Amino acid sequence: MLKIGVGAGFSGDRFEPAEILLKYAELDYIVFECLADRTIALAQQSKLKDKDLGYDPLLEQRIRKVLPLLIQKKVRLITNMGAANPFKGGEKILEIAKQLGIPCKIAVVSGDDVLDKLDEHDATLETNKPLINYKPILSANTYLGIDALLPALDSGANIIITGRIADPSLFLAPQVYHYGWSQSDYNKLGQGTVRAFIRVRWSSMWWIFC
Repeated sequence: MLKIGVGAGFSGDRFEPAEILLKYAELDYIVFECLADRTIALAQQSKLKDKDLGYDPLLEQRIRKVLPLLIQKKVRLITNMGAANPFKGGEKILEIAKQLGIPCKIAVVSGDDVLDKLDEHDATLETNKPLINYKPILSANTYLGIDALLPALDSGANIIITGRIADPSLFLAPQVYHYGWSQSDYNKLGQGTVRAFIRVRWSSMWWIFC
């Protein structure tokens, strides 16, 4: 049986549930789902001020608390805390791991930021007016899917960090990887997606039994 825990459900969520899950739940994976439209826009603003920022502002605190447990318990972390700058988020995690003297392999998943691919003369769906009317545009991100996460899972990384990704993919990708499902087996993919939202809850901690 595959066990996936949810240690954070939004950017400002508590730290304690993740620590409790890692200590007592015998997980295979833990997910920190910390990104929303508002938070990625704030992250883009942060990145504009400092090119080394733009990842979740609580990333460093969360990682310092859970990294020793992740490695000790052999639990893999999947998170969208990379927000607007997953590469710098990955570098920060590596920096923390070195400071703590903990060997850690990190995979960074990118490709969601499409701001430089926008045509300012394209019309928006809602108003039929061109994008140039709405400048400056701070953020344009596409939702990545499980196909973006599977190579990272195959790399053996302890921590996988990405930016904007479809929320169910954070939970569906480890199921596909673990069970070897075909990406064209839509019955299994549908079942796995439903599992991502049928959770056993205790306080603000979640388990998904797959």
